Amino acid sequence: MKLQQLRYLVAVVDNGLNITAASEALFTSQPGVSKQIRMLEDELSIQIFARKGKSLEGLTDAGQKVVERARRILSEADNIKALSSELAGEEQGELVIATTPTQARYVLPDMLETFQRRNGGISLRLHQGTSEQIAEQVMGREADFAIASGESELFDDLVTLPIYSWERIVLVPADHKLAEIEKPGLADIARHPIISYTYSFNEESSLGRAFSRAGVEPNVVFTAQDPDIIKTYVRKGMGIGIMACMAYDPVVDTDLVAIPAADLFPSLTTWVGFRRDRFLAEYMYDFLEMVVPGASRERIDQAVAGDINDANIVPFPRLKPVHKHPTFGRKFDDNACCGDFNL
Repeated sequence: MKLQQLRYLVAVVDNGLNITAASEALFTSQPGVSKQIRMLEDELSIQIFARKGKSLEGLTDAGQKVVERARRILSEADNIKALSSELAGEEQGELVIATTPTQARYVLPDMLETFQRRNGGISLRLHQGTSEQIAEQVMGREADFAIASGESELFDDLVTLPIYSWERIVLVPADHKLAEIEKPGLADIARHPIISYTYSFNEESSLGRAFSRAGVEPNVVFTAQDPDIIKTYVRKGMGIGIMACMAYDPVVDTDLVAIPAADLFPSLTTWVGFRRDRFLAEYMYDFLEMVVPGASRERIDQAVAGDINDANIVPFPRLKPVHKHPTFGRKFDDNACCGDFNL
């Protein structure tokens, strides 16, 4: 049995049992992948895949157990390589972060700039998607860390550490009727077409549940993953935006009004998640200590071991004036919209 055979096996499973797609992902030939899979089955005397002609239909019961163990073996092999590089004093590596467009655009830039100054030999890569997609990327070892918002149950299979909590805002053009109401309610908001994030109004969303509990039917006309796209269509007059408070920039968005909605919708938490079996290099500990309030190597190791149940969640500053909102990590005086917020 060879590690290469296990990598081919896992690649086939991760590419929907499509050997052609797996071979392309592995930069090798389709016949080579098929041959190695057959050789592995012959050596183990196990039929890993159920077949129909030349096509793979699924994993057998035995095959599922083999794949589970293959993933663990490959993970440990990668960990050994990472440990070897660290012990050799190599200051090279790559940090892959899977996150949402809001976090990538409005939260992470200052963090990653600081991280890169401290760890000049480490390259950075960002993958963007929905919270569900990025959690899957980490579970599939396509990324080291997931940074996303929502219920921690979304990352049930990952070690999760809370970074901060935040509120939603309602975004409207400066001359919009809602900007004239001191405290608009859900009924006021529902009178207007709504633009929000993709999946914001699905069954599991706290946003949709808030309207449902109030007996109000929202008129959602447009959804997008990227908050800048939401703002673009709010500017076009296609509807009002419901989005994360972090995505409102008072320097850039002077033509828009951000209405606080903390009393209308529940707050959310942004988490960083990673695989429990992931070897954490020194630069990865450094990243976690930088983004998670109160984190230390000891507490991170305790979280990996499942010995920490408390959550140290720092709130993102709420809005005070209707039209202003802080840039992440920036300080404001008493006349500005909020107090200090530093991770």
